Amino acid sequence: MENKLFVGNLPWAATEADIRAHFSQAGEVVSVEVMMDKFTGRPRGFAFVTMGNAQQAQDAIAKTENVDFMGRPLKVNVARPREERPSFGGGDRPRSGGFGGDRPRSGGFGGGDRGGFGGGGSRGGFGGGGSRGGFGGGERRSGGFGGGDRGGY
Repeated sequence: MENKLFVGNLPWAATEADIRAHFSQAGEVVSVEVMMDKFTGRPRGFAFVTMGNAQQAQDAIAKTENVDFMGRPLKVNVARPREERPSFGGGDRPRSGGFGGDRPRSGGFGGGDRGGFGGGGSRGGFGGGGSRGGFGGGERRSGGFGGGDRGGY
């Protein structure tokens, strides 16, 4: 792992070949992985470069850190293992929402007992559920875009 480098602040126009040529001045470049956005298909502005050994990786850091590459100063360091992250839309408290809701019963992007974008509890939300409806519906009373027992959209 000591020979894998994180390369940040890449210009979006940089190709794998450009990066490989730039880092080959420090030694053998085993692989270059340019990270792409899964929704747009465009580069995300960073890559991982694997050098031949740990010494070549240290040489590459010394020769390329804060050095201009296609108009931008590169940020280069040894790549760290990916850390565990909490699941999307969750909350660390019971019945709490996601993005917008960190208090109990507050809803938010991931739900909660007062709804939110992803569905939810007693007051509905974008994804439905609940007695007050929302975009995706509800069980009874007010309705919303998708339903409720009084109709919706």
